[in-house]
Amino acid sequence: MQVLFKSRDPQADELRDVAQRRLRFVFRRFDWLIPTATVRLSDVNGPRGGIDKRCQIEIKSDIAGTVVVASVARDWRTALDKALTRAARFLMRQWRRNTETRRLRQRAIPLRHEEQSPS
Repeated sequence: MQVLFKSRDPQADELRDVAQRRLRFVFRRFDWLIPTATVRLSDVNGPRGGIDKRCQIEIKSDIAGTVVVASVARDWRTALDKALTRAARFLMRQWRRNTETRRLRQRAIPLRHEEQSPS
């Protein structure tokens, strides 16, 4: 998985390694489904403070296409963790839907075939 990090804020650049490690850790089970992930950190209202640290994660996956998740919090780490949690939950849900659909199709085909065969 290729992880891209983008930020214009000098304080956010200090989190580059942390963000990449956290992203790889959270998506370690989906590594084979995610070729590219992009993390963008931005400060919404500048030096005024408040709940203004924004983390946007864009994931290009094989099961869900392009997924974009954003989170806003008081500090960078919280915004990053919230966005990673939401993205992981979404990908897990999509993966389960795909596997359950395949299982239902596999079960339904033999049952229909057995019902149609003469006794």
